[in-house]
Amino acid sequence: MNNKLPLVSVAIATYNQKPFLRECIEAVLSQTYQNLEIVVGDDGSTDGTHEMLLEYDKQYPGTFKLCLSDINKGISVNSNNIHSLCTGKYVAWTGGDDLMLPTKIEKQVIYLESNPNCNIVYHHVEVFDSDSGKTMRLFNKKKDCHEGDIDVLIRYGTFNCACSNMIRRSSAPSYGFDNRLLVANDWFYWVEHLANGGEIKFINEILGRYRRHQKNVSSAVSPFYKQGVKDTFFTCELIREKFPQKLSILKYRMSDLYRWERHNNYSVNLYKSLANNPFSFKSLALLLVHGVSLGKIKL
Repeated sequence: MNNKLPLVSVAIATYNQKPFLRECIEAVLSQTYQNLEIVVGDDGSTDGTHEMLLEYDKQYPGTFKLCLSDINKGISVNSNNIHSLCTGKYVAWTGGDDLMLPTKIEKQVIYLESNPNCNIVYHHVEVFDSDSGKTMRLFNKKKDCHEGDIDVLIRYGTFNCACSNMIRRSSAPSYGFDNRLLVANDWFYWVEHLANGGEIKFINEILGRYRRHQKNVSSAVSPFYKQGVKDTFFTCELIREKFPQKLSILKYRMSDLYRWERHNNYSVNLYKSLANNPFSFKSLALLLVHGVSLGKIKL
């Protein structure tokens, strides 16, 4: 381990992904950048993941930090357990079913070291079919490769594929992820990274692969999918509350979300679930109206 290089924490969240997780870990161990700590949070897997991780820890002493839960506590709790264990100058987040290409970490560290105003750097990711291994598409189209300050993250949401991000740990919110967001907690996490300044930047190279399978949290057949939709709208409410000066930007994002939600026929079920949520449904509804009207209807 070269202590002259900044330490990078590779943060891996997993649950019942043993075959995929082995591939994920081997890809991390094959990185050209070597000053790593591998922080794995397992959320109560029942498929032998714990035993496999303990074998890795034994085989690579001092490399792994493991948080192995006996019960399933949920995505946000698991994410925060991982967040609290990371000690690197930089943190590279990835899912237990995703893959890093060999030079990913090296190139992101070089970029962050050369750009001190950059707090988040992401890159192109191949989306591939888990069964066939074939590439389906790139996660980002050219028009979706955004860069800039907090305004860009609020306006365009999660355009940065989760497994492509490396963050400057000093810019992270001290508490980690907001536990009120049960599934889709990353958008608000990225926004808070830029709350005190700094930018998100893009490396125009394919440095990772995102696996598509039916157990993806973002898959429409996943039991987490509808909760993820709710969390996205709740994130808008959190942004409105914490950054009221950004409302003029947020309304455009809300307008996009409303059109997407209407297109996907989630209106009735979504509004019913929102009405039973401890967040202010009235204020969120008003924000939706304000966003769709592009500010013509005032709050």
